[in-house]
Amino acid sequence: MERNLLGTTDLFAPLPPEVLEGLRAQATVRTLSRNEWLFLKGDASDALYVIDEGRVAIATQSGDGRETVLAVLEDGALFGELPLFDDAPRSADVRALADTTLIELGYEPVRRVLRERPELLWVIVRLVVQRLRATDEALADAVFLDVPARTAKRLLDMAGDKDQFALPVTQEELAAIVGASRERVNKAISLFVRLGWLEIEGRSSYRILDRESLQNRATI
Repeated sequence: MERNLLGTTDLFAPLPPEVLEGLRAQATVRTLSRNEWLFLKGDASDALYVIDEGRVAIATQSGDGRETVLAVLEDGALFGELPLFDDAPRSADVRALADTTLIELGYEPVRRVLRERPELLWVIVRLVVQRLRATDEALADAVFLDVPARTAKRLLDMAGDKDQFALPVTQEELAAIVGASRERVNKAISLFVRLGWLEIEGRSSYRILDRESLQNRATI
């Protein structure tokens, strides 16, 4: 059952089986179609989510409607937990990048568990620190790295330890993650291909030919 996935997240893994089972019983399963919004910035917050299968973008929009993707989350990722503590509205938009199945768990059952087991608050602190570090890194990238460097870094992130990988997002979504126009990101990718660092097969299959050069370009 999808709700069993709760026990694999950093937040819930330390819970004893009987407590975890109580939370599972109160969780529900939601499905989203590709490009469907789960919530928008400013919406009321009342639940957190774990991705069972699929992919979502955490994004913000500028006043002129341009979207910047702050993060792309996949299977097993937890999100939407921060308003658990302050009831603040959603601070970003969440949109499905593919057909997605989510586990939804309301805040109140989680708050009851935290009141009974306050030591779990240290787990929350660790999660918040991880998010802050990721935000700091993204801000530093935006200030100090040019578009080719940011593009190289995001491609390496998506490839992981594989040399051949399928791009998990569209070109428009990749551009939003990089924080640049699609034309500038495509120009950077074309440059990597010409230099012999990268090979593109079909529409979304990529092969890294020179990882060291791509890694070096991602830092300057």
